[in-house]
Amino acid sequence: MESSGTRPLAVVTGASSGIGYELAKQFATNGFDLIVCAEDDAIATAAREMEGLGASAEAVQADLATPAGVDQLYGRIIAAGRPVDAIALNAGIGMGGAFATQTDLQQELTIVDLNCRSTVQLAKLVVRDMVARNEGRMLFTSSIASTMPGSFQAVYNASKSFVQSFALALRNELKDTDVTVTSLMPGPTETEFFERADMLDTKVGTDDKDDPADVAKDGFEALMAGKERVVSHSPKTKAQGRASRFMPDSAKAAMHRGMAEPGSADDED
Repeated sequence: MESSGTRPLAVVTGASSGIGYELAKQFATNGFDLIVCAEDDAIATAAREMEGLGASAEAVQADLATPAGVDQLYGRIIAAGRPVDAIALNAGIGMGGAFATQTDLQQELTIVDLNCRSTVQLAKLVVRDMVARNEGRMLFTSSIASTMPGSFQAVYNASKSFVQSFALALRNELKDTDVTVTSLMPGPTETEFFERADMLDTKVGTDDKDDPADVAKDGFEALMAGKERVVSHSPKTKAQGRASRFMPDSAKAAMHRGMAEPGSADDED
């Protein structure tokens, strides 16, 4: 990866599509060079498109659900020979269905590996370097789902609750440094998530969703401002975030059931 002068360097995971791709665009159009990572080969196309926006961009195709994949990405970061000024830990997957009878255990364990374990592993590697320099910005893609028990999406919501708690704890630990930690909390967003999670027959899967470009812009601006968190993007998502502070968990679980239960799309008028 060739350096573009004094441009800062950002790393974005899950950058081949959706929110991650749009986050990479935010960095590219705001003066950053990039290392972008995803499991699929579309990451090479994404890197070329970032270069078209004026950034130097390196694609890393790696399965971050495995420790070796995270090590592969971090090895490329080290090989770049440049400090990481910002990192967006965005890679994540989900799965819908009844935990007891419908979902696949191996897929759920992969959710835990990617959404939780890889986030901890990569954050550990990168934040040590940031703290040593006493500068850097970290953006964790959490979710509005982190605020509620995820009936029929039980493992995904739990994984995002983990990410949210982890990000906020890390932020507090680093409060006396110049390393900032920001949590991005999207609501339902127009990405491939719901198709991949087998949730196209659910109410949340068929309802209107936020534009990932809007979500990424909110996240980037909050990151650069050093904010603790941002709920993004629609008024409905923001209202849901506010309401979650006062609703009992049983009510939130029931509400989530109405959105995510298989076949709930057929219950709409």
